[in-house]
Amino acid sequence: MALDLQDIPRVKTITKEDFINHYFKPQKPVVIERFIEDWPAYEKWRLNYIKDIAGDKVVPLYDDRPVHHEDGFNEPHATMKMADYIDLLKREPTKFRIFLWNALKEVPQLQKDYSYPDFGLKLMKGLPMLFFGGENSHTFMHYDIDLANIFHFHFEGKKLCILFDQKQNDYLYKIPHSLITREDIDFSNPDLDKWPALRKAKGYKTELNHGEVLYMPEGYWHYMKYLTPGFSMSLRAIARNPKNLGKAIYNIVIMRHFDTLMRKLKGQKWIDWKNEKAISRTQKSLD
Repeated sequence: MALDLQDIPRVKTITKEDFINHYFKPQKPVVIERFIEDWPAYEKWRLNYIKDIAGDKVVPLYDDRPVHHEDGFNEPHATMKMADYIDLLKREPTKFRIFLWNALKEVPQLQKDYSYPDFGLKLMKGLPMLFFGGENSHTFMHYDIDLANIFHFHFEGKKLCILFDQKQNDYLYKIPHSLITREDIDFSNPDLDKWPALRKAKGYKTELNHGEVLYMPEGYWHYMKYLTPGFSMSLRAIARNPKNLGKAIYNIVIMRHFDTLMRKLKGQKWIDWKNEKAISRTQKSLD
């Protein structure tokens, strides 16, 4: 038995009004297949192009090792020149990913390759973030600290995306005081005997191709697996739902700092306690 995932609806293109009425207001995900074909990025943005214009940049790399109490918040596991990293992506599968790489700041000329689309939401223009990954590398299932509305534009290759809304929290083995689920769950092929609550979770899935845009509503959990080497750019709009905005402020102002303090005070015991609590709390909601 597999996860209960329905295909994310797809449209070729969409008007601002249709997007707001059919997807933003009901907070449902959608893939828009042909929205950015007039961007220079649609033709240009391939790994070789990024290597040509950003090859000398030293980039932060992350893999799928479990969280350790000595890890700082979003602290990279390694660094490498972008040219070497792209050579590695093309040569062999690698767990190393780049995430939250600020394209505006690092390589200003990339800004000429795209424009800010009008979906009827005010996009945060200082935060276009790039994400890169090698074949079969993946993110942990997580949601973003600010619970933003996210527009995820994919370039080169293919990427598997699995989403859940916040109503599924009781079934996902969520780690307390954090934004992730248990890291030892493989959401692309989960062991449902080991993680039985996942049978009750209802989610969405899709495979993103070059030039497609995925809209992820506020606070949606997302797991991303690169089926081929590739990269994506996220643009975001602030959470509009007052409850989500409140959660975002709590996460940024209190939760993140509390978790950092507890790691310093209790070390690995704090991480282990959180991992155990994820199981016991999920089991309680099952019972």
